[in-house]
Amino acid sequence: MLHRYGTRAQKDQWLAPLMRGEIRSAFLMTEPGVASSDATNIQCRIEREGDEYVINGKKWWSSGAGDPRCKVAILMGKTDMEARKHQQQSMILMPLDTAGVTVERALTVYGYDDAPHGHMEIRLENVRVPADKLLLGEGRGFEIAQGRLGPGRIHHCMRTIGAAEEALEQMVKRLQSRVAFGKRLSEHSIWEQRVAEARIEID
Repeated sequence: MLHRYGTRAQKDQWLAPLMRGEIRSAFLMTEPGVASSDATNIQCRIEREGDEYVINGKKWWSSGAGDPRCKVAILMGKTDMEARKHQQQSMILMPLDTAGVTVERALTVYGYDDAPHGHMEIRLENVRVPADKLLLGEGRGFEIAQGRLGPGRIHHCMRTIGAAEEALEQMVKRLQSRVAFGKRLSEHSIWEQRVAEARIEID
């Protein structure tokens, strides 16, 4: 998102150290009180006051915000409640050490706790951020979100396909190394069929 939508100054401040692996970032969109998969529901406010924006709201499932190296968040909130439905939202770069940012707790996923690197619940109370930290401009949050989704989906697909390829490879090795009823498992016809079906499904 920084690469595609950030200004030169924003890239120099945040993208360069991110690329070097010196810091981490987080994305703050989801909120506890609304169905945030539909971002038109978001309630977090980003209000202009002079040369600053003031942020108020609550976020959770803020991925990566608990990592000790996490220094900046891209936050989605509403800058204009009266604008058209998909032009109310904006995104802003918010340093996590800004006054008013409180990481309240780490959230568990199906009982698993991956803190401090996991998903955080964050309270935002009168968080003041310089106006030049807004990404792309007011009302362009959805535009940025859509630009982010394409590469994000490709990354998810790549990970899933890679895991499936690894699983198939391990299965084939096991079938070729184990013997049952006088022959290798791979020579039993049902396993030929299952390997073929797995190969077809991955492709």
